[in-house]
Amino acid sequence: MGTPEFALPSLQALAHCPAHQVLLVVTQPDKPKGRSLGLQMPPVKELALELGIPVMQPVKLRGNGDVLQAFEDLALDAAIVVAYGKMIPDDLLAIPRLGFINVHASLLPRFRGAAPINRAIIEGCAVTGVSIMQIDPGMDTGPVFLQSEVPIPDDEDAVGLSTRLSKLGAGKLLEVLEKLGQGGMTAVPQDESRATAAPMLTREEGEIDWSRNVRSIHDLVRGLVPWPCAYTFLDGRNLKIMKASFVLKDHDRTFGSLHREGPGITIACAGGLLLPEMLQLEGRKAMDAAAFANGLQKKELLLGKARPF
Repeated sequence: MGTPEFALPSLQALAHCPAHQVLLVVTQPDKPKGRSLGLQMPPVKELALELGIPVMQPVKLRGNGDVLQAFEDLALDAAIVVAYGKMIPDDLLAIPRLGFINVHASLLPRFRGAAPINRAIIEGCAVTGVSIMQIDPGMDTGPVFLQSEVPIPDDEDAVGLSTRLSKLGAGKLLEVLEKLGQGGMTAVPQDESRATAAPMLTREEGEIDWSRNVRSIHDLVRGLVPWPCAYTFLDGRNLKIMKASFVLKDHDRTFGSLHREGPGITIACAGGLLLPEMLQLEGRKAMDAAAFANGLQKKELLLGKARPF
């Protein structure tokens, strides 16, 4: 059970491992995308079809007799969940012999929820990892079989970290399943006193407060790609900052002031300067800092709120 690209390495690993047989893939329904609003298959569905695995795309799980019957008929040993996107109802949880096993992209109990990778970066964490856990009725509250920790480099964004963790999670999933098959692995309950949440991202939290510390703004930029992206406003138009670096520096500039410097630009923040590397102004294509700077009419501009109507 999975939906986005993050789930692909786990599906690949299971499908190509002689010890396992993937009987069914459950993923989210196709969704309209682009200007034409044509339906697009989830990445997991595309891969499942390539692999010749049957696919179900229920709109909902709770009270869905077709899904319940399919799970019962398959006589499953286990159900694997990797970024599926829906809570698993109790009647389904009871069916597989070994239960539902989840690949979660954090070191639980930290960052329970929908956006653990983004939240770890936004909060400036130096390390994160994956947890292979048993699903229970709660939100990522079940006991953990195994965890693996990785560092988060200062220049890594959510896309790069997601790619690394998806591959790590696939390998650790196979490790857990092998040990479970041998009857030699027990899940350990989480420490509730250390639990933190990683709620779904919202567009609103991408707006940059230029009075914040430059390092935290940099973390916001790299934590919010590919969506919703950190953004500000230039002459009332939305300006996304998709990639940046920063320097710690004392200055007397107004927070949010953008300066054209050399081939690029700098933006003044508390404690330093943000150096955008990839930007997108509303109504235009994304471009690098040099191209953006070339299009500016002034050497200094002030970023801020949208122009009131």
